[in-house]
Amino acid sequence: MLMLNLTTNTMKRIISKALISFIAISVWSTVQGQSVTDSLAAYLEIAAKNNPAVLQKYNEYQAALQKVPQVGSLPDPELSLGVFLSPMELVSGNQVADIRLMQMFPWFGVLKNAKDEMSLMAKANFESFRDAKLQVFYDVQRTWYELQKLEQDIRIAEKNLEILRTIERLAIIKFKAVSIGESRSSSSQSSMSGSNYQSATSASSGMGNMGGGSGNTLNTTNLPQASSMQSGSMGSQSGGSGLSDLYRIQIEIGELDNNIALLKNRQTTVIARFNSYLNRPLSTNISLPSTLVAGTLAASFMAVSDSVFANNPMLQMLNYEKQSLEARQAMVSRMGYPMIGLGLNYSLINKNPMSTASMNGKDMIMPMVTVTLPIYRKKYNAMQSEVKLLKAATELNFNATANALQVEYYEALQLYQDAERRVKLYENQSQLAQKTLDIMIKSFSASGSGLSDILRTRQQLLDYETRKVEAITDFNTSIAWLKRLTANTQVQ
Repeated sequence: MLMLNLTTNTMKRIISKALISFIAISVWSTVQGQSVTDSLAAYLEIAAKNNPAVLQKYNEYQAALQKVPQVGSLPDPELSLGVFLSPMELVSGNQVADIRLMQMFPWFGVLKNAKDEMSLMAKANFESFRDAKLQVFYDVQRTWYELQKLEQDIRIAEKNLEILRTIERLAIIKFKAVSIGESRSSSSQSSMSGSNYQSATSASSGMGNMGGGSGNTLNTTNLPQASSMQSGSMGSQSGGSGLSDLYRIQIEIGELDNNIALLKNRQTTVIARFNSYLNRPLSTNISLPSTLVAGTLAASFMAVSDSVFANNPMLQMLNYEKQSLEARQAMVSRMGYPMIGLGLNYSLINKNPMSTASMNGKDMIMPMVTVTLPIYRKKYNAMQSEVKLLKAATELNFNATANALQVEYYEALQLYQDAERRVKLYENQSQLAQKTLDIMIKSFSASGSGLSDILRTRQQLLDYETRKVEAITDFNTSIAWLKRLTANTQVQ
């Protein structure tokens, strides 16, 4: 029976361990699946597929591509048909109808330049689509880091709230201990005062008897009252100090509760903005990592040069617009030349019974050539001037955009360097403040003094931890900003 019991217990332990291992593996698999599904890269992919602004730019690019075959085709041919209500008598018969077909041809190179212009404009629209996608990526990352910041701020505030409640419990214990000590002290003082009062009364009566009742008695009844009043004032002073400390702690707790509520309300708004970028219901839950980690940036981003902005879609878009205007300029210059039309005229002729001509009843075919005469040069000169002005405006816009991008790059780089410095500073400061607070709490629990210093140090710790989270958020946001300017879609 003993062996059977041991075997049963062993089997139970083995089964329980297997179940625990299975549950742990299942939970790990679930967490891993959520981390993959709810990672920043997954959210960026959803935004790229569903964001309305990105889809709008993509549809505009697709629409621009459809303009290429439109401008690259010849004008539609013209077909005219004329029917004689009464046959027209000719020498060689009676003409019944007249059919004419005409095809106009622009000057050589006009269609090619038009196709080049529209193709380059389509490329410019594609760069606009890229820019919209990069902007949405940046907005998603910036909002993601803001959500992480709010989540960490809430956790820090809740942790400090627990610290305050611990200090509150210690203050209540100290206050009760002081109250109990005062009550015991006052009772002992009362007993001592009673005994002193009796001895003083007997002494005064003896002296009165010795004095023969002459009225020179000493009024000693005020002595125990003065003693009790002195001890009561000392007790009320210490009790009032403990009660005021408790009130101060409760005031701090109330403010911290309010700050937590404000942070949660703001978190709801930021979640709605984040979901709007993904074009899904605004109240959809978002899974965030438990820790806020600073990202990394390659050293190549630290050097400002023209190659940094080589892939920027705004500059690429303006470059394609400039090239399209050059193609348009060549097209406009050729549009001032004549257009040539080739056609065919077919005359339907019936036989005339009264005619003996050899051509009687034979249809007539007449090739035709048409040439336009662009003699009104004013409109063509205006078109060329328009293209030149647009080209100059595009070049100025390119220079202004390049300058603005470089300034924005310096701002992002400054934010990156400042945030990197602040992360190191506040990490060190928060560690020192935490150690100081731990020492003060131990001292307060032992002696009951130094509450003001504890509250001040706790506030410093809260500020340092909050500023550290803010610095990490700015650090990661600056990295996303730099990648946005350099058209780098790599997610850290």
